Amino acid sequence: MVPGNPQPDVSVVVPVHDEEGAVTGLAREIAQAFRGRSFEILFVDDGSRDGTRAALAALKAEIPELRLLAHRANAGQSRAIRSGVLAARGELILTLDGDGQNDPADGPALVDALVAAPARLALVGGRRVKRQDSLAKRIASSLGNGARKRLLADGADDTGCGLKAFRRDAFLRLPYFDHIHRYLPALMLREGYEVAFIPVSHRPRRTGRSKYGNLGRLWVSLSDLAGVLWLKRRSRNPGRVEEI
Repeated sequence: MVPGNPQPDVSVVVPVHDEEGAVTGLAREIAQAFRGRSFEILFVDDGSRDGTRAALAALKAEIPELRLLAHRANAGQSRAIRSGVLAARGELILTLDGDGQNDPADGPALVDALVAAPARLALVGGRRVKRQDSLAKRIASSLGNGARKRLLADGADDTGCGLKAFRRDAFLRLPYFDHIHRYLPALMLREGYEVAFIPVSHRPRRTGRSKYGNLGRLWVSLSDLAGVLWLKRRSRNPGRVEEI
């Protein structure tokens, strides 16, 4: 955030849980990627049990744009993102995962694409190329994304990518539920907005461990998908709303 400007243009929201080994380098990379812009960084510690919170607190003097929010109890990635968006001062939000696999250097391009577009474009999502995950995880993701894309018709090939830029006011119009972060394109379209996607890089995880397993994610995804399909069926969009 530029000194003297209480409202940055962009708020970077990063949900983290037990990522002590990744957050210091990640925060510095984000600050470097957005240097020269009006921005803030909100790390949301989702009930970590390690030194994640202490590592971030130690950076506040070094990175004046850094803000640290903390959940008293673990509430999941979607709730952490929502907590960050609610606290954000910027009109534009950029999210990325806290494990360091998303490259912060890709963030400004997503934000610039959103700024350059008409207001009806509410979200620009990243599409990971050359994913640095295990073969099993890549296969499961490909199958899941394919099925979800066909059913929801949201055009998203990689909805699990944490790198997303969106308009804060549009996000706050969406119905909240756990795991909403995986369905933002479909829900934005449901509200009458447009979405777009651009390729981003992907890095191997260097510290910590994944918080998701393929079998557990499959069961939750089926339930969530049914719920989002219901929301789409129950939606009635009036088109443009005009004051007479």
